[in-house]
Formats: sequence, C-alpha cells, structure tokens
Amino acid sequence: MTVPAAEPATRFDPNAVAGAFVEARRAARALPGFPGPLPAGLAQGYEAQEAAIRLWPDTVAGWKVGRIPEALQAELGAARVMGPVFAGAVWLADPARPTPLPVIPGGFSAVEAEYVFRLGADAPGDKVDWTPEEALALVEDMLTGVELAGSPLSTINVLGPKVVASDFGNNAGLIVGPPIPDWRERPDAIPPCEAYVDGKLAGRGSPRSIPGGPAASLAFLLGACARRGRPLKAGQMVTTGAASGIHDIEAGQTARIVFGDVAEIRCEAVPAAPKDQGGSTDDHRSRTD
Repeated sequence: MTVPAAEPATRFDPNAVAGAFVEARRAARALPGFPGPLPAGLAQGYEAQEAAIRLWPDTVAGWKVGRIPEALQAELGAARVMGPVFAGAVWLADPARPTPLPVIPGGFSAVEAEYVFRLGADAPGDKVDWTPEEALALVEDMLTGVELAGSPLSTINVLGPKVVASDFGNNAGLIVGPPIPDWRERPDAIPPCEAYVDGKLAGRGSPRSIPGGPAASLAFLLGACARRGRPLKAGQMVTTGAASGIHDIEAGQTARIVFGDVAEIRCEAVPAAPKDQGGSTDDHRSRTD
C-alpha cells in the first residue's frame, strides 16, 4: 500500500512558524527557508511572534523598534516594526574587552548603533495613543547601545517586515552602554554615532537619522505594546532604530560603535552555541487577557 505524500501547508500557521524559529534559535541552526507559507501581513507576523514569546524560556526585558521602508508602509499600514529583547541577551558593555555576540552560522546577523531608552515608570495598560512628548515623560535614561540583529533565516530582511515581525523582530540581543548626560535638557548635544566593522567605517548617524527622532519610536511602541496586552514596564529598555544603518557581521569579525566622547562599545561576533533546554519563564505581559 502506497502512503500518499503529505500535502504542503497552504495556510500560514503562526504556531508552526514560531516553533520552527524557536527550535532553530535554541539549536543555533540556520533555516534553509521560511518555515511554511509567508504571513499575509504584519498581524499574522505578530501572531507568530506572540506564539514564539510563549515558547521562549526567558523574560522580556525590553523591545526593539525598526523602520519599515517607505515603499512598503502604505501596503502594511505601519511605519515601524517591533520585537522583544530578552533578559538573557542583554549585556553591559565592558570598556576593557569586546562583548561576544553569538551569531548563528548561515543565518542573519548585523550590528546597529542604537539610542536606547530605559523607562522609569510603568505605562498605563489602557492608553494606546501616545505623543512623543508623552512618551518621554516615562523615560528615566537615554543610553548608548548596540543591537545585535539576528535570525536563523539568512533572508529575513529580504523577505520583508512581515517576516521580520514573525521572528522576534530580527533581534538577537542588546549591548547597553553608558548613559548620555543631559540628553533631556540639551537634545542638540546628543552625540552622533559611527559604526566600524573590522576597522572600516560602515555607517554614521544621529538621533535625526530616525524619522521623528527616538521619541517617535517610543511613542509607537507604547501604543503597539498596549494593544497587544503588553504595556511597557519600569526598567524595560527600548532600542529606537538603527541610527547608523544595518551592518552585516559574521563570526570572527569585530565591530566598534562610537558615540562621540560618551561611549565606545566594542564587540566580537562568535558562533552561537545551542541553548540548554528548559521551561518558559514569566514576562511582562498583562494578565488581563
């Protein structure tokens, strides 16, 4: 008796996509392609992201915000995309030595200079519309930082924001550097940033490189997280956008991110190791849903 071959999936399955991405990340194994049909829109991408957050055994310590290319904003109905940053992938910059960045061989990895907000107060769970000025009222510090963008899927950015949303917003970690002094009183004095990979300048930027500035990214995130039942909490960190651009990096390469005379953050990409198995942990999701 011949057993008929299984029919390929024809509908997007957020749980299957989440399971495939989480398994690949934990095994430090690249995916040969997107695991199934692509999401039809950002909403389906975020469905997979929510399912993956439930599977990932760590606490949400913050969020990354990325910009959607202008050519896609009307189609997707959004100008930005978001993803979680987990506590186990937040590292303090060490001025004495480079920070190791675990990258999945054959996947995607890049470094980005980031202006990072650390919240000093909880956001109300029922407020979904924010102005940049209202958003800044919740901020305790503006920090220098480096986002490690990373995914088991090498083509994640090529496939676009819907796919980026489905895999933790293409985030694999955050290096937190020193705070920026007097950033609130002297916004024009916030230092520009420069990113170097293997000693070569890869990109320059400043807060003005982010459309609307970092506060606009935070305002977007506050509303988006509230709509998802995940209002931001005091102590969480928010990366506000790739100010210097997105700079590919592979295992064995080094990067140096400079914020004027405020900070120099050095890092080195190393092959990621498989993660130990374990159960899921709590995060800051609202318990009202």
